[in-house]
Amino acid sequence: MWLLWGLVAGIGVGIFSGLLGVAGGVMLLPILIYGFKMHQKLAQGTSLAILLPPTGILAFLQYYRQGNTNLKLGLVIAVGAVLGGWLGGTWAQQVPESILRKSFAIFLAVVAIKLFLQK
Repeated sequence: MWLLWGLVAGIGVGIFSGLLGVAGGVMLLPILIYGFKMHQKLAQGTSLAILLPPTGILAFLQYYRQGNTNLKLGLVIAVGAVLGGWLGGTWAQQVPESILRKSFAIFLAVVAIKLFLQK
């Protein structure tokens, strides 16, 4: 079941990344922490797994060596993020810039409040 949810998460992250220009980690970390019940370091290491080719290989290796990576889930989410990124990028061309900016601001505010209030 985690495979299906991982793919759904990847598509969602890809859509938001393509649509709002938001980095995947801004959306993926809360999904991994709250949706997949990961602790912070495991979520960060898993998030880095989807960034391997472009930017995250050295940081990922540090998390991986310490056992703070769910590589299988990270790879499944990466596949979904490719598809979602294409969809989000396509949709973003149809949405007025002011709506994209406001949507991004609201999303960041909600995530920030949730993270701040968490015990």
